[in-house]
Amino acid sequence: MTLVIRSTTIVTALRDAGCVFAEDEARLLMDAAQHPDELDRMVDLRVAGLPLEHILGWVDFCGTRMAVDRGVFVPRRRTEFLVRQAVPAARRPADGRRPVVVDLCCGSGAIGAALNDVLGGCELHAADIDPAAVACARRNVEPRGGTAYLGDLFDPLPRRLLGRVDVLLVNAPYVPSESISLMPPEARLHEPAVALDGGADGLDVQRRVALGAPGWLAPGGRILIETSRQQSGETAALLRASGLMADVVTDEDLEATLVIGSQRGTIHHS
Repeated sequence: MTLVIRSTTIVTALRDAGCVFAEDEARLLMDAAQHPDELDRMVDLRVAGLPLEHILGWVDFCGTRMAVDRGVFVPRRRTEFLVRQAVPAARRPADGRRPVVVDLCCGSGAIGAALNDVLGGCELHAADIDPAAVACARRNVEPRGGTAYLGDLFDPLPRRLLGRVDVLLVNAPYVPSESISLMPPEARLHEPAVALDGGADGLDVQRRVALGAPGWLAPGGRILIETSRQQSGETAALLRASGLMADVVTDEDLEATLVIGSQRGTIHHS
């Protein structure tokens, strides 16, 4: 009876704080807490607006718990579409080697780690400019045999990867600067601006990625960029201007939009 009362109290507090899935969140917090005092602290943090994933220290992404530290961008459910679309492009090359995958602007590294799991292994590299993100990414990438690098876009990647990348995963910031203030408090207050702010039109980082990508992609290699429906035409134009083929793909259920670019050949949809 005490647990029932406790659960009801927590659900009420979370619901009053605006948590849409209060019952599910209450269960997760109760399962995670090792002591009643710890549970109280966790509930207080959630009521104050800290993302649930930052409190738990993990996010359920593509069916796996991925580490997410406080101050690190939380992978969204819609980004699972990027992983699914990357699978056909990352199938083991004809010569039998492991596919080379780069997770650029990797944040927690969950995207590359999830693709690695689906493929049953790959040569995985991840990079981000945020030290906190890279420290977190290493917790997800290194146990899978991958490496996470600290630096700006392609700069920290080993030069031996030039012209060898089979799949380039990109979830670069694409929110226009003026729109940051309109984002939910969980994002704009608790996630790093460098992971959200894409400049005046939201495309600043994508422009730089598009310019650099052709030199890193292997023949027939693919780049997959998450973007918004409104920006997808411009994102595709950036890839085409750099010499790549480009196509826009969407998932209505997840409200996800990607632009897939290729060095040559036909873009295949899953």
